[in-house]
Amino acid sequence: MFQNLKVRVALILAVILVGVGFLYRNYQRPGPDGKPMRQIVTLGLDLQGGSHLALEIDESKVALAPEQRKDAIDRALKVVRTRVDELGVAEPVVQQAGNDRIIVELAGIHDEQRAKAVIQKTAFLTFQKVRPVTDLQPVLPRLDRAIAQATGAKAAPAPAAPAAQSPVGGIFQPAGGAQTDTASGAKPLSSKLAPASESEFVVAKKDIAAVERYLKLPVVQSLLPRGTELRWGFEEKGEEFRRLYLLESREMLTGEHLEQAQAQSDPQTMRPVVVFEMNRRGARLLQKATSANIGKQMAIVLDEKVYSAPTIQSEISDRGQIDLGGASLEEASDLALVLRAGALPAPLRVVEERTVGPSLGADSIEKGRLAGIIGVSMVVLMMIGYYRLSGLFAVLGLSVYVLLVLAGLAALDATLTFPGIAGLVLSIGMAVDANVLIFERIREELSAGRSARTAVTEGFQHALSAIVDSNLTTLITAMILYYAGTGPVKGFAVTLSIGLIASMFTAIFVTRTLFMLYVERRAAAQSLSI
Repeated sequence: MFQNLKVRVALILAVILVGVGFLYRNYQRPGPDGKPMRQIVTLGLDLQGGSHLALEIDESKVALAPEQRKDAIDRALKVVRTRVDELGVAEPVVQQAGNDRIIVELAGIHDEQRAKAVIQKTAFLTFQKVRPVTDLQPVLPRLDRAIAQATGAKAAPAPAAPAAQSPVGGIFQPAGGAQTDTASGAKPLSSKLAPASESEFVVAKKDIAAVERYLKLPVVQSLLPRGTELRWGFEEKGEEFRRLYLLESREMLTGEHLEQAQAQSDPQTMRPVVVFEMNRRGARLLQKATSANIGKQMAIVLDEKVYSAPTIQSEISDRGQIDLGGASLEEASDLALVLRAGALPAPLRVVEERTVGPSLGADSIEKGRLAGIIGVSMVVLMMIGYYRLSGLFAVLGLSVYVLLVLAGLAALDATLTFPGIAGLVLSIGMAVDANVLIFERIREELSAGRSARTAVTEGFQHALSAIVDSNLTTLITAMILYYAGTGPVKGFAVTLSIGLIASMFTAIFVTRTLFMLYVERRAAAQSLSI
């Protein structure tokens, strides 16, 4: 069948059209912003810029045994990969390095800080009952004394009567405003807490750091009412204070049963919210917890921050929502994303961060383009100058080869890196090498007195085994590099492998078809320009 010229030409044209189709698909593929990416192949981090992160388990916040650490890394890898995939970054790299590190490469990322925040967010979701702030009032004097003793603050004379409180903008604050540690004397904590309602305190912005420092003291944790804990509210933009809640330590429910989360605008308030759904078991637990606490407040806590604390009006089964206050819809989308991906088994910290600017990537592309132009130009001149018309056939085949390599990268959605460009240029040399073997065998046949047609047929047949052997051994090496290597090494291996397969096709099939077309039209020719 392949001896028929029409069939061979039709097959070559079909392969070229399929390749052009893959390249056009990539060229029109929408990017994260919805606009066409205008790239025939996906460029790697070193070519279009982006962010490189190395993450490890933050053991300053959680202690893990060796077997627990391994399990935590495995689970964190899956969660991080899911989150990165939903970020919409083209061809991200998420892989484990060693026993305790995760490498994340985000090529073409436009907002590195947002991506880092999404990746690092633990996303541990709990539902906890809110206790009234009056439950904390009896122990506040003891907390003040313990903090004063622990921090070495000097006690000031206590006032004869409690300071009156006055509402300011709907929020109650101690009369005379917030005080410094020195002025508060024996009341370093209570002087900074103002009851805003039955269920929450507020802390002025300038006092937040001091209150956080006090709450971390072991003696303060030990003096809190049994079974309770203090948790900060979600920090809303533009507010000059922050809410503080007293919660029951025991969770009513956790987010492990969460099945779906979606960001949207509340139809009544038009504020961004995250609507979530529980699976069947989670729905039963939520229904049980809410039916037993109607009229009470339930805090929705994410990563130890209270995002909202609605009053349970009626029994809730499988659906609920998290009110994000003054947050943007993008922040709500990020929160929904991490909730869908699941919670990290342990906090992650960034141990290495590199940012590759687009200008550096453009410089790499320019250098690769220059190297390719010089290399290909020298190959073209050498082939045409030495093999004349046959060399021109090889160059035409080489053009098809380059198209097929790029189409192969596009079809596999492979990422082209700077080492990948090196692999591409190297495989061009391999493609020419196959043509040199063929042409030398054809010369031998012509020297033996064969006709042009017979010399071409014999030359291709005799060179075939050497071409297959040399390309096959190189292909095996490329496969080993792919499975054993990481990052740029894999990029080099992929490009080289595609190039080797394309070079065999063009040298054995495309170039031979051009020779067949030539000798068929010159049937009487006894010589060949080679």
